[in-house]
Amino acid sequence: MHTSRAAIAATKPLAGYIGGKRNLASRLVPMIDGTEHTSYAEPFVGMGGIFLRRRQRPAAEFINDISGDVTTFFRVVREHHGFFMDTLRWMIASRGEFDRQQAMPAEHLTDLQRAARFLYLQRLAFGGKVAGRNFGVSPGQGARFNVLRLERDLADLHDRLAGVLIERLPFDEFIRRYDRAGMLFYLDPPYWGCETDYGKDVFTRDDFGRLSGQLAGIRGKFILSINDTPGAREVFGRFMLREAEVTYCVGGGGNATRARELIISNYQPG
Repeated sequence: MHTSRAAIAATKPLAGYIGGKRNLASRLVPMIDGTEHTSYAEPFVGMGGIFLRRRQRPAAEFINDISGDVTTFFRVVREHHGFFMDTLRWMIASRGEFDRQQAMPAEHLTDLQRAARFLYLQRLAFGGKVAGRNFGVSPGQGARFNVLRLERDLADLHDRLAGVLIERLPFDEFIRRYDRAGMLFYLDPPYWGCETDYGKDVFTRDDFGRLSGQLAGIRGKFILSINDTPGAREVFGRFMLREAEVTYCVGGGGNATRARELIISNYQPG
């Protein structure tokens, strides 16, 4: 019986995000929830594909992303939910509006405008891409940006983020700051060979080695997921490796692809 954590309902991520772990969540979430821990942290939270699907909440939770769009979005949903909904109500799903929003420099917007722009683009971008977004549409489905459908999900996310500390730090600084006994980190770095998918110089090939070295010395526990490649196996070979078969279907349709991922840890998850 896990006395240090409270049972909670899973919450739906509000948009797709490239590298999101929807297909691996059924494996990862039970591992995380089945691990005794008093604190939980994610250095690469993205849209929260694993963070929000957990059903056990410890006393302290910390999320981090180097993306100012991601951290602004979560902070605005938590702190300005009502004003955020008012901003979203006037946005319509169209290719022209998508192109207009994408052309806006994020740094010139207010936090509310920036968060709304980010959610709008992520809801409508093909495959949840971050860098080089393209307008995604499926003739057999309605627009993915529909404020009426989003309203309940945003309210749930607002409630879920209560008490969660949100950071925007380099991954190594975040890990160093929050590592302690009883901490469980879940790490979802960029895929090996896809380091530029989140933007230029956001994460480099050398960062995998730095991350592995840092994780070898932490006091807490960690679970990390990454695509199964020879390079990833070599860099993270000092830890426990599990293989996981997954099926990806980017952008919908019949283009499903089977792939293999690695679930890496410094302990034996249940």
